[in-house]
Amino acid sequence: MSDTPGPLDDELTDAIRDLLAARAVTSTICPSEAARRVGGDDWRDLMEPARRAAGRMVDAGEVEVTQGGAVVDPATARGPIRIRRVR
Repeated sequence: MSDTPGPLDDELTDAIRDLLAARAVTSTICPSEAARRVGGDDWRDLMEPARRAAGRMVDAGEVEVTQGGAVVDPATARGPIRIRRVR
């Protein structure tokens, strides 16, 4: 698999942006919400791509990834994560 983001990655990134824009500034989203928006009934296969999209957005300074309310590195985070606007 290529490290270069493709159209699916762009869709997931856009979904993350749209979901966050529709929420209160202090709200978070789960990567599964973006996966569901893009993948419909087949969303589960998009969980890792959604997490990677969030990681690229962290690298760009666009969002933060949290676990238990604390900011974490998405590259090393294991288990459930949340995505929020940069605070």
